[in-house]
Amino acid sequence: MSSAPIPPTPGNPTAPGATPAGPTAPASRIGAPILALAAAVLVLAVALAYVLGGGGGAAVAAPTPATPLTPAAASDSLAGQARTLTMTGRGEATVVPDQVRFDVAVSLVRDDLATALDAAGSRLQQVTNAVRRAGVQRSDVQTAGLDMDPEYDYAGRTPRLVGYRVTQRATVLVRELRRGGRAVTEAVAAGGDAVRVSGLRLQVSDPSAAQERARRAAVADATAKAEQYAAATGQGLGRVLTLREASAAAPRAVVPQASYALDRLAFARDVDLQIRAGKDDVAVRVEVVWEFGAASQ
Repeated sequence: MSSAPIPPTPGNPTAPGATPAGPTAPASRIGAPILALAAAVLVLAVALAYVLGGGGGAAVAAPTPATPLTPAAASDSLAGQARTLTMTGRGEATVVPDQVRFDVAVSLVRDDLATALDAAGSRLQQVTNAVRRAGVQRSDVQTAGLDMDPEYDYAGRTPRLVGYRVTQRATVLVRELRRGGRAVTEAVAAGGDAVRVSGLRLQVSDPSAAQERARRAAVADATAKAEQYAAATGQGLGRVLTLREASAAAPRAVVPQASYALDRLAFARDVDLQIRAGKDDVAVRVEVVWEFGAASQ
């Protein structure tokens, strides 16, 4: 008795007489290459995005070419800008010195330092009293220095100490120029050979008034020049934007010729020293900036 053949089933493809399903094997062989190609395209796309993005940064847009301005647009752009005119001016004012200042020094040598200090101090006090009699105020005599030095005799082979020299200095201000000559003469007479007068100089008691006149003149000079340029170009001056003082020279201390002949006063103590004031100049330079535009109709 023969057995019946076993029909093939989906779970038993290898059964005798079974034929493998046609589409299954070809789908497996075709799907793998497609997946590999898709992965390669994805990797290439990521790499390209990285390169174009500047190494992972934000993408930079290409610059847009500038559009050249037309003459009308350029004119409108210049019209919108504030225009200015800058000018410098110089002003001077003449002043006449009305005060005199000078230095006095008393120098004495004594055997010991204490005696030299006492003697120099006493002689300087005599000089101070003398200039006060000439009209100098006590507060206008100011101590300026003190020196103490040993004195040696170098005649022998070995220097020999012979005493001590003490020098005391003071500055004297005479507020009225006409009293200056008398003050110098009195100082020399009171100090004798131990006193020296130096540094005679004239000065102005109030330089601010002259500086004010010079500043006004400097501004007027700058304004006049600015108006000339505005008229020459058919423009108008607006309001002042800035004003700067570039330089200002105060009155200098004037040294009169009399200061070179003070040693001769020792032989003419009864004659007042003649001091001529002369004059000095104060100069100021300013820089002014104006608005500059079309002249008003």
